[in-house]
Amino acid sequence: MSRAFRLAGLLRLRALAEEQAAAQRATSARGRDAAVARAAATEAALGSAVFPPGADPRGVQAVVASRLALSALLVDRRAQVLVAQDEVDAADAAWSAARTQTRTLERLQEKHEAVVRAEEQRAEQVVLDEVAGRRRAAVPAGADAGEADR
Repeated sequence: MSRAFRLAGLLRLRALAEEQAAAQRATSARGRDAAVARAAATEAALGSAVFPPGADPRGVQAVVASRLALSALLVDRRAQVLVAQDEVDAADAAWSAARTQTRTLERLQEKHEAVVRAEEQRAEQVVLDEVAGRRRAAVPAGADAGEADR
């Protein structure tokens, strides 16, 4: 390309911002997945907290206390999942905005490259036409007609 794209630096900057937004998006998704796993583990622990057969009153109280604590923890874990999902949604929106900005500049660059290619092809065609015109002028007029009869 004979002319450089003037917004190339900005395009590199936007692409870098997009990569960072994508990394943040992935980090948020991993955090959400971890929160979901913790909530599932707490729910499983709550489901497994059963009264032992032939439990005395203290054993029953211990199981009830354990179930209450696990229930409170499960509520907290589910709230963490919601917060983590909100973070994922925000990171997704940030990535989408960054991608839109990058894509806009990429389209401008593509148009610029097409214009430059067209200009280069037009210039090349002018040179080729000039060369062909000089050749035609260099060949005598009678020589052309003699070659046509053969």
